[in-house]
Amino acid sequence: MAVTLERSSWPDYAPDQGELSSRVAAEAYVGGVCFKLGPPALIGAELEWLTAGRTGSRPSLDQLAAALGPHAPTSIAPTSAAVPLPGGSLVTLEPGGQIELSSAPFADPAALTQHLSADAARLRDLLAAREISIFAAAADAGRPAERLLRLPRYTAMERRFDSVGPFGTLMMCNTAATQVSVDAGADPAEIRARWTALYALGPTLIAAFACSPRLHGVPRGFWASQRMRTWLRLDPSRTRPPVADWADPITSYARWALDVPLLCVRCADAAADWSPPPGATFADWLSGALDDEVGRRPTRADLDYHLTTLFPPVRPTGHLEVRYLDTQPGEGWTTPIHLFDALLSAPAVVAEATALAAPTAGDWLTAARCGLLDSQLRHAAVDVLELAADHAGSPAAAAELAAAARRCRAGRSPLAEVRPSPNGSGVLR
Repeated sequence: MAVTLERSSWPDYAPDQGELSSRVAAEAYVGGVCFKLGPPALIGAELEWLTAGRTGSRPSLDQLAAALGPHAPTSIAPTSAAVPLPGGSLVTLEPGGQIELSSAPFADPAALTQHLSADAARLRDLLAAREISIFAAAADAGRPAERLLRLPRYTAMERRFDSVGPFGTLMMCNTAATQVSVDAGADPAEIRARWTALYALGPTLIAAFACSPRLHGVPRGFWASQRMRTWLRLDPSRTRPPVADWADPITSYARWALDVPLLCVRCADAAADWSPPPGATFADWLSGALDDEVGRRPTRADLDYHLTTLFPPVRPTGHLEVRYLDTQPGEGWTTPIHLFDALLSAPAVVAEATALAAPTAGDWLTAARCGLLDSQLRHAAVDVLELAADHAGSPAAAAELAAAARRCRAGRSPLAEVRPSPNGSGVLR
């Protein structure tokens, strides 16, 4: 694969930012920054929506920047202050114009959902003033993929992913997710248990929350989650770590990260351009195998950036990002927040959730393709949701989780039971 050198568009680039001395040092650094030790206390979420202008086409970046004002991300307004919304959420933009709210972390999931809901309403109002709508849909069923953000990072991603089919561009431009973030754990043993649970639960919860059966431009075939189909097919080297073989996620993730092929390399020399051997990894660069091409060894800043080009279903970024759920229709995004809060509420619950999900732990493709049509995944989804309802943090959360369990028992997609937004968030068709 070709690796793109990102030029002087990186104002913070400095070649002396902590050169790494060895692979051992690099792996230790990754383990330290990706897995922060501390008693689990906080939960956060990221919500993504598709956007459309008055005619249904994608709004321009200028329109989005004008609508967002001081809240606009610097990716579309370089001089923006990128002020959080009143509830603490930051606004970011995905390559196809999808808009995202990244919440502040909260100790109480009820406070999280309250603040996120208020920020989502504020976001809708800001965009509506410029005739821009947001749509709670995990996949764009009606529009061809179109990349609006022209940052070097996304150009490199598109080039890399295009070599393995249409799924990369579709993922980047035409899909949206609901993500939940949780603390990693107090010590390596607790991190291992929570990490193992989140991966074991992946297929079960993909099936439970799959709601993207249609995606414009995808190859033919029924999939319950076309969004997850794109992730599973676009680049397994950076999206599907072999976690089933990992007894220690801290050291194993660090080892895996260094062996993932490079996607982007930042460079201060605007005249430089190069293509390393196919599959060249961060470890290759670190060992000196790319000295002639790059002219320097990687720094900690380079490694930090490389880590942002890895997209596993659960990504450690200090805390653990759960990235495998479709954007939920209406206000259904609150259910996954209460779900993960309940399932990770105590070590015994973590262990029971892992055991319930264990029979389907490796069935990622089946979950994305069949969803609740697969009887084993459906039964596991019901069991896991009922367990979560039993350990929910409030009666309201318990009722919400119990309703989701009943839906799964009936084999119904979240699309069948949309809880409409009071501000009119719909589904783009």
